[in-house]
Amino acid sequence: MRLEKVKTPGLAHLSYFLSAGGEAAIIDPRRDIDVYLELARNDGAVIKHVFETHRNEDLLSGAPVLRTETGAQVWHGPNPEKPIQYAAETREGDTFEIGGALLKVLETPGHTDDSLSYALYDKSFDEAPVGVFTGDALFIGDVGRTDFYPERRREVAGLLYDSLAKLTALGDQCLVYPAHGAGSICGSGMADREFSSIGHEKLNNPRLQIEDREAFIDAKVAENHYIPPYFRRMEEGNMEGTGAAPSDPQPSSPAMLLDPGDAICLDVRGIFDFAGGHRTGSLCIPHGMLAAFAGWLLPSDKPVLLVARNADQAVDAATTLQRIGFDNVSGFVSGTMPLAVKNGPLEMLDFVDTETVASRVDTPPAGWTLLDVRTIDEYESGHIMNSRHAYVGKLPDAASDLDPGQPVTVMCGTGARATIAASQLMRSGFSRVDVYIGSMKAWTAAGKPTCS
Repeated sequence: MRLEKVKTPGLAHLSYFLSAGGEAAIIDPRRDIDVYLELARNDGAVIKHVFETHRNEDLLSGAPVLRTETGAQVWHGPNPEKPIQYAAETREGDTFEIGGALLKVLETPGHTDDSLSYALYDKSFDEAPVGVFTGDALFIGDVGRTDFYPERRREVAGLLYDSLAKLTALGDQCLVYPAHGAGSICGSGMADREFSSIGHEKLNNPRLQIEDREAFIDAKVAENHYIPPYFRRMEEGNMEGTGAAPSDPQPSSPAMLLDPGDAICLDVRGIFDFAGGHRTGSLCIPHGMLAAFAGWLLPSDKPVLLVARNADQAVDAATTLQRIGFDNVSGFVSGTMPLAVKNGPLEMLDFVDTETVASRVDTPPAGWTLLDVRTIDEYESGHIMNSRHAYVGKLPDAASDLDPGQPVTVMCGTGARATIAASQLMRSGFSRVDVYIGSMKAWTAAGKPTCS
């Protein structure tokens, strides 16, 4: 029996390849499926089954693509909202054999109504499960979010409590294989490792320490989560099924930066590259942060022209965008920005340090705003006096009452999200924007006071 974890960077998505006796199954595949096909070829295994733990909200499933490419049967839990077009339904108690391995289906709703977990047994030692694929019900160090049904908040939180009881009853020896790791927007308290057991989680997972059902529900209802606008498109795509991702983007002439037409210029090089010189009106999202923020800030109905350091970075960025449904990448421009837009619309972004911000806080310039774009939980745990909160994903609407002609300093945890936010404000006509580099990390390191 072989079990291989496949991690998708950026999304912190975890999928699994299971093979035994010449047969294979994939659990929660991503849209670009070549990695699973290669694993099957290397094992000499036929992919017979594709199991989905739930209807994903943060990425497009590769299950329909695998079905087309391999003929494998896709299995999904009961979905009361709309049947999954490309999958057959499986329910509690169903079993599936993959060579010497056995998977038993558990219905574990709460994160979504259709959530399933799959307990893994070795048929040679069938007294208790070896592991369990928990989807987004149980993570390492956290449990699934329950805010997707706001009118049923207490009900679905209670369902998750019951599902977790079912999972912990599998035994302390049972290994945990979740669908996401640390960095995913599907949970905020995940441990920075990707291996654990039911026994370890029972001892250390804060949410599993809450024994009372009502107290657990209260804790889940009190959580703050953000729902990016692209989540709904992912849900629809994962009910109807999507095709394979388009081919890699092709290089474009630097002249495209002078007149990109309807395309959004998306600068993925990095915050320092962007600050040093960028195409006026471009949106800055470093390629490592695309999965977290492209779904908030990129319009879904416009083509994207990538600005990258090199071709490899452009292809990597396009792949990330395709995983979350942005297929219309018209091309990329790479190289040194000042040369690429010689005599064209070149713009820079200023960074300011702690001493400058402290001086402005003590004696605020006329009309000045210190805009903190972290999450509300981060802001409430400690912020600079008289700063204003507006989450980066909700700009510019969250700051719609600010005067674009007045000075704004943007801050976050270190300066990366602040640069993304600054680019969005500049695109919206703000003309006096700078970024506090180092942001809250630098402020606290300097021993400056905070409010909560």
